[in-house]
Amino acid sequence: MPRLSDTMETGVVVTWHKQTGEMVEAGEILADIETDKAVMEYEAYESGVLGRILVAEGEEAAIGQPIAVIGDEEDADDAAAPDEAAESQASASPPPAQSGTVDDAVQTSVVVPAMERMPASPLARRDAAELGVDLTQVVGTGPGERIIRADVRAAAQATPAEPETPVAQEQNDGEEVPLSLLRRTSGKRLADSARTAPHFYLTASADLENLVDLRFELNAQLTEAGRQKVSINDLVIRACALTLRQHPDVNSSLSGHNLLRHHDINIGVAVAIDDGLLVPVIRNADHKSVGVIAEESAALAVRARQRQLTTDEMAGGTFTISNLGMYGVEQFTAIINPPQAAILAVGASRREAVVLDDGSLAARTRMRYTLSADHRILNGADGARFLADLTHLLEHPWLIIA
Repeated sequence: MPRLSDTMETGVVVTWHKQTGEMVEAGEILADIETDKAVMEYEAYESGVLGRILVAEGEEAAIGQPIAVIGDEEDADDAAAPDEAAESQASASPPPAQSGTVDDAVQTSVVVPAMERMPASPLARRDAAELGVDLTQVVGTGPGERIIRADVRAAAQATPAEPETPVAQEQNDGEEVPLSLLRRTSGKRLADSARTAPHFYLTASADLENLVDLRFELNAQLTEAGRQKVSINDLVIRACALTLRQHPDVNSSLSGHNLLRHHDINIGVAVAIDDGLLVPVIRNADHKSVGVIAEESAALAVRARQRQLTTDEMAGGTFTISNLGMYGVEQFTAIINPPQAAILAVGASRREAVVLDDGSLAARTRMRYTLSADHRILNGADGARFLADLTHLLEHPWLIIA
């Protein structure tokens, strides 16, 4: 299992593009691997015959764990009927990289108890332990008669259940849905952020009447030119980028005991997908026009929802924006994307009754946004000054496009 992203610890094999016995050429796409960030293509490094598949589609493996064996035709024939102990070692405990090649790991025999000798995937073993299934009584349907999760669950369903008390029945009522690798990984990182970074929150609001008018004029011209329309969020991205120029500490991160002020302003934009959240990055956003930002953000959002983002497209963010306004959310707080100093949570723009300076009432478009900041890097006054300057830009939007 290769390391395909900087935060990847495990990967899930989504699709095998080659089957056992087929010839594989170096550079061919061997499999699709789901990481904590995207589904990525895995190219074969060497040519040969795919002798064995050790990790079936839908199963998870740790970085460095053997997932397949590629060799010459004789290797493929020998791999067709592996001994149980070798299968167990390959699937249960990947050896350190310095101990030998993948073939060495597969062909090494060890004496282990009967339960451990059963050729089963790590996830199948975990499910068996949780469900009380004896692997020695399970028939494997995976490659090489390897036991996979579906086999364990089928065996658990076939085993007569113990009588349950009403309380136990109530606790187990419902359907368990496995969390995707993306949700588990992002959840762990955000839980670490919430636990280790002392968050504080500041909320401000802006009168968007002028910005809405400006956006209407811009989009009329962009539509006539056949270009991507500009959203409120695109203008917010540009405004944040310009404001970060004046507040370098907000565009920073922790580096050990030091504060790292980033020279580039790279804005991460949170995109919701079916099974989690991805944050593609718009690089050097302060040097790009609103039109270019609109085109990039739209293209990145499409690629995110198709799980086609590259590692580079999600790396290097220095500040993050999360916008839930399109869902009608007026105000919320977000967890900081570590190791960044802050994240901005943007709510919906709405028409509200506002008291003007002359005491009269008027309907105006307003929007609320909340800055979540790391108190180890910023204090309340730092965040307040950032929001004040951001509000000024949003209320004087011609400065955003100047």
